[in-house]
Amino acid sequence: MENLQVKALPKEFLLGAATAAYQVEGATRVDGKGINMWDVYLQENSPFLPDPASDFYYRYEEDIALAAEHGLQALRLSISWVRIFPDIDGEPNILAVQYYHRVFQSCLKHNVIPFVSLHHFDSPQKMLETGDWLNRENIDRFIRYARFCFQEFTEVKHWFTINELMSLAAGQYIGGQFPPNHHFQLSEAIQANHNMLLAHALAVLEFHQLGIEGKVGCIHALKPGYPIDGQKENILAAKRYDVYNNKFLLDGTFLGYYSDDTLFHLNQILEANNSSFIIEDGDLEIMKRAAPLNTMFGMNYYRSEFIREYKGENRQEFNSTGIKGRSFFKLNALGEFVKKPGIPTTDWDWNIYPQGLFDMLLRIKEEYPQHPVIYLTENGTALKEVKPEGENDIIDDSKRIRYIEQHLHKVLEARDRGVNIQGYFIWSLQDQFSWANGYNKRYGLFFVDYETQKRYIKKSALWVKVLKRN
Repeated sequence: MENLQVKALPKEFLLGAATAAYQVEGATRVDGKGINMWDVYLQENSPFLPDPASDFYYRYEEDIALAAEHGLQALRLSISWVRIFPDIDGEPNILAVQYYHRVFQSCLKHNVIPFVSLHHFDSPQKMLETGDWLNRENIDRFIRYARFCFQEFTEVKHWFTINELMSLAAGQYIGGQFPPNHHFQLSEAIQANHNMLLAHALAVLEFHQLGIEGKVGCIHALKPGYPIDGQKENILAAKRYDVYNNKFLLDGTFLGYYSDDTLFHLNQILEANNSSFIIEDGDLEIMKRAAPLNTMFGMNYYRSEFIREYKGENRQEFNSTGIKGRSFFKLNALGEFVKKPGIPTTDWDWNIYPQGLFDMLLRIKEEYPQHPVIYLTENGTALKEVKPEGENDIIDDSKRIRYIEQHLHKVLEARDRGVNIQGYFIWSLQDQFSWANGYNKRYGLFFVDYETQKRYIKKSALWVKVLKRN
């Protein structure tokens, strides 16, 4: 690709980094924290445990100071639901409430704007046991939790309701990497997505009814799908993939309903897999009321997919090792992921394709012109990195700098084309626990020695630090 040089950012454009509570906090059994779905699952099924992870529960001040020192203006965090409500039907935990106040106040002290997500892949265990997002009673529980946080944490002016709806549903009900580990249950996956869109809509309405100061929205992980060639069947497969992964969610968020085209293609996929989903009376009315009240939108982007037609047995292999060539995905009547010559991939088989980010941003502008301000809330690349020999050594992660620069360039190009995007968040601030990959998949601007919890600077952090403002 061309030799890009992003040396300056628009003055009002936010540059930040992102984290998630369960991936960084550790301290899974302290100060009255409840049990979420990962606590049980990992204990029974994984050699990796998220304790102490990055020890952010105790080291948040150090990490927030590092962010500020290296020029980051914003930090995306999440709240652990089961810290706030150890029993999701019980009373709030004052120790957790005090903890998050301290974190947010630390952000403000360091002039780092907190962007806060309420749900980041970490449902309470009791919620999972009662059907998670498939059980509409859990939507009511979520709104109670959201209402409490909106009213309690007045330091926060930027709220995201739910992170990566499709990634969560697919991990739970398609690929089975997330608890409850179901495989290719399309009815469950699409129903969970619809119910989360409804939960998001209700939270947005609650936010405005309470008169909360600030912005509110949700986060989708958008992955453009391109036909591997010009054959009609592959073009149709890419269309169906896009509806399944992107358009269904974008319609529900920005329109408040699913267009006829979306439902036509989605139902073809569902029918071919003996699946269906239910829209209950009143759901679309709620979603339509909420749609114009979204005041920001979070887009996560890591990769695009190249698609060819597939009819046959559903199959998937998830690459959790970082050994290239281990993954594949085939879904009947939707398509098969294939590699395109000339497109580089990460060690985890993810296509590195910045053009997909640009294309999706332009597509949102054109198809959903009523969309609110966009923030790219996650973008980054994982590398296999080892602890430096010297205590003050700088880790050379030039590949990460190149990746960030390529994608940031496309964000700024889209912005120049009229897309209302006002911020870019690098995933991640520091190395973190990864849900299905443990600790060998490092995304951070700062290296974490998990044995000692010492932070080491990476070149990418220094690169970010010297970016200028126009």
